[in-house]
Amino acid sequence: MDLSNIMEQARGMQEKMAKIQQDLASKTITGSSGGGMVLVTVSGQGDVISISIEKNVIDPSESEMLQDLIIAATNDAIRKSRELSKQEMAQLTGGLNIPGLSNII
Repeated sequence: MDLSNIMEQARGMQEKMAKIQQDLASKTITGSSGGGMVLVTVSGQGDVISISIEKNVIDPSESEMLQDLIIAATNDAIRKSRELSKQEMAQLTGGLNIPGLSNII
């Protein structure tokens, strides 16, 4: 393999990564807890976009439970976002696990 071929492949990979990042930013993933009473929506890049809480869960005397539900729903959404990112990266790498590459997205 010559150097120009390697550089061309690297440029192609950079373009594909940029497209994947753009696609992920436009996707939304929703995590839930409490049987759907708390919903957290994140972007494909893991940024929190919205939180929805059913009114019957909002009880001042149960604030710790509500906090736990929000944390659980947020973690669920972020976990799903990371899984989506891994799936998108697998398309780029042909399923190869390249250390550090998933941290770029």
